[in-house]
Formats: sequence, structure tokens, C-alpha cells
Amino acid sequence: MAKVTGVDKVTRRLRALPDTVQRKVSAALHVAGQVIQAEAQHLITEGAVSGKNHVPSRPGEPPMNDTGHLKNHIEVTQPGPLRVLVTSNAKYSAALEFGTSRMQARPFMNPAARAKRTEVAMIVRKAVDSAIRRG
Repeated sequence: MAKVTGVDKVTRRLRALPDTVQRKVSAALHVAGQVIQAEAQHLITEGAVSGKNHVPSRPGEPPMNDTGHLKNHIEVTQPGPLRVLVTSNAKYSAALEFGTSRMQARPFMNPAARAKRTEVAMIVRKAVDSAIRRG
């Protein structure tokens, strides 16, 4: 039997709420995803130099922006109500995030999500509170 997480419990409770509440929370989740996206892009571009003076990042640090390809391929999608995904779709994203047998990780997505965890929780909490008060 699959383990039921706290997120699963909250999602079930939110789905039981009226459609207007679900729409408000879904919109807030999209905004929260954009906050994480912006932070990941910031981590990549902070201090980066493109072109011939480009210096690669050190292991454990976010990758340094060079061409902008990685930064431009971080996107927020909403595959369904009450669900948002923030993904990096550059072919080498996973290699940077997790490392390979030849290269240590240069994470940028997980650090962005961790850095914005409190802000994201506040965005969603405000949307839920507002929707419930009006509902």
C-alpha cells in the first residue's frame, strides 16, 4: 500500500472544497511555481559572465549562466488543478542538478525550492484563507 503523505492529505481536503476555492488555490500554486522558477534563474545568473570570460561553477554551486539556454528552459506548468510543476528542460539539467560519474552536482532547482519554501507556503496559505473567507 502506498504511503499517504501530508501533501496527499492536504490535496484531498482541497479537492473537497468548492470549485471557486480550488481555482484560487490553483492560481496561487502557479504563482508559487513562478517564484521558484525566478529563484532558480537567479541562482544561475548571479555573478555569471558569458562568452570568452565565462568561468564554470564549482562543484556544489549552481551552474553559471553562459548562453542562457539553461535559464530559459526552466518552466512552470500546471498539469491539473491543485498541481504545479517547475521543471528544467535543458538536456543537461539532470546532469547539473544531480551530477554524473564524471562531474559533481551543480544543483539549482532544489536549492531554489528550499530557498522559497516559506514564501511559497505563505502564497498558498493566503489563497486558501481568502477563498474560504469568501466561500
